[in-house]
Amino acid sequence: MEDLARAAGTHKSNFYHHFPGGKPELLRRGLARGLDALDAVFEEEPATRGPAAERLRYILRRAVEVEFDLLPEVALLLRLRGNSEIELHALERRRELTRRLTDVVVAAMNEGGIRSDLDPHLVARLLLGVETSMTEWLRRDGPADARSIADAMLTLAFDGLNP
Repeated sequence: MEDLARAAGTHKSNFYHHFPGGKPELLRRGLARGLDALDAVFEEEPATRGPAAERLRYILRRAVEVEFDLLPEVALLLRLRGNSEIELHALERRRELTRRLTDVVVAAMNEGGIRSDLDPHLVARLLLGVETSMTEWLRRDGPADARSIADAMLTLAFDGLNP
């Protein structure tokens, strides 16, 4: 908000004053925008049909693209601590995304599309952790774009570092 206020030549309080619902509503909308976009990935056709390992790849690639496009909203999701009803609701939605990804991991393991000797929930959490770490280092004006980041992440996740 400070960046927006500075760019507009005003103060943060002016944004809150002119926005119905004030700061809590801005938070709710920002969180919903990121969560809705990530949730929608699971409903896209390539995420719902075909071998589970391919669905997993698709979901992870699209999650990187969503995060690249909605970096501030996704970064906001990662900073939640459950200090309000809005934050608690967003945390539950984030846990649901993890559960949905875990279900795809389990299906991929059961189909033999990925190794099955690891805990599926741990795998889902680690994959999401790699993906969401972008919020800490990504610069949209940097050398990496969403496609190259997704390609590298998927190569590491599915093929590892072995030559």
